[in-house]
Amino acid sequence: MSDASLRAGERVLLIDAKDRRYLVTLREGASFHTHAGIVQHDDLIGLSEGTLVRGSTERSFLVLRPTLSDVVLKMPRGAQVIYPKDLGTILLQADIAPGQRILESGVGSGALSMTLLRAGARITAYEIREDFAADAVRNVHDLLGPDVAYDVHIRDVTKGIDERDLDRVLLDMPEPWDVAAHAEAALRPGGILLAYLPTINQTQRLREALRALAFGLEETVEILRRTWHIDGRSVRPDHRMVAHTGFITSARRLAQPPGRD
Repeated sequence: MSDASLRAGERVLLIDAKDRRYLVTLREGASFHTHAGIVQHDDLIGLSEGTLVRGSTERSFLVLRPTLSDVVLKMPRGAQVIYPKDLGTILLQADIAPGQRILESGVGSGALSMTLLRAGARITAYEIREDFAADAVRNVHDLLGPDVAYDVHIRDVTKGIDERDLDRVLLDMPEPWDVAAHAEAALRPGGILLAYLPTINQTQRLREALRALAFGLEETVEILRRTWHIDGRSVRPDHRMVAHTGFITSARRLAQPPGRD
């Protein structure tokens, strides 16, 4: 078995002929059941990624290690996750880099947390729901192991932020305007606040709150993702696309409140 071979205990992605995808944790002696057949885990352990395996009905499955995007879409979750198309934008709009100290609030199922941690950040998280916090910690540890810099507290971020000189504050919650003043106090000058919101009315209210504080360079975007069908001379947009999911708003913490017209 080579060092790159699939091992018991790691997660793999099984893809059938119709591009249906299944996230599976390999266990010795276990089996994966689907309407397309049964795949024995022992038949996968020791294989190289990209191998085609046959199930009990002779139907083939492609086996690969999952990407972060695969994990986000297929992992167990209680809260709605932030979609991969938005996670990529958040990494750049918040300018996430290794070693940064980040306060995250509203951890949901941990999709944003694992994305930030994979980029090398250190996270202190506030979450008011114990079940969401437990889901996030489990999903993060399943992907990245138990030794990541991920410190989750059961508390209400609208009551205040204890940390100071933070590099970033990232919010995925319904009323981030109630946190804006706390974020102003917690962020270092030049730091970034970023919020993810489903509606433009919420976004407008956040932008109004930021204008009254020491924030500048505010920006709001939404990301639309459309894939294409390309098969010989048949070239067209796919019939389905991932359109609106949320608005991403960021702002820089300034040394003093800016002058406003």
